[in-house]
Amino acid sequence: MAETYNGYCVKCRAKRDFEGKVEESNNRRMAKGICPVCGTKMTRILGKAA
Repeated sequence: MAETYNGYCVKCRAKRDFEGKVEESNNRRMAKGICPVCGTKMTRILGKAA
């Protein structure tokens, strides 16, 4: 299920909204997606699941 998240693109050096999926690794939830402008992978660390 893809949702919209706000994250920082390192290549563009700007905050952008991106479509992403929630994944879990090392007991951390994070949204992973692609920058809509340059195509670089973006991640955003999320809070713990309630």
